[in-house]
Amino acid sequence: MTQRASGTFDITGWDEYATDARPGGITLGRVRVTKAFHGDLEGTSVTEIQTVHTESGPAAYVGIEHFEGSVHGRKGTFVLQHCAGGGADGQWLIWRIVSTSGTGELAGLSGEGQITVDEDGGHSYVLEYR
Repeated sequence: MTQRASGTFDITGWDEYATDARPGGITLGRVRVTKAFHGDLEGTSVTEIQTVHTESGPAAYVGIEHFEGSVHGRKGTFVLQHCAGGGADGQWLIWRIVSTSGTGELAGLSGEGQITVDEDGGHSYVLEYR
C-alpha cells in the first residue's frame, strides 16, 4: 500500500568542497548539504551533491542523501537519490528511495517524491512510499 509523507525542511549547512570552471561558462561543483526535516519526516540528513552552473545560473544537480529519523513515527535510516534541473521553464527536483537502504523500522522502504522551492526560498517535500 502506497502512503504519502509531506512537510518541510531547512537547509542547516552548505559546504562547497570543490569547483571547476570549464569552457563555455560552465562550473562543476561538489557540495555537502545538511538538513532538518519537519512534518511526516522528522529527522536530519546529509547530502553529497554534484552541481552544474551555467552563465545563466544553476542548471542541474545529482546527489545521494542519507536520512536519519522517522517517517510517520517509524524510526530508522534510508538513502535518497536526487536528480534535479532547471531553466527558463522552471525547475524540477525528484527523489527516489534506494530500496535496499532502509534500516530499523524503515527496512524495505521504497518510493519516490518531489521537492518544491517556494518564492521565499522555503523547501517542502512530498514522498510517496511503500
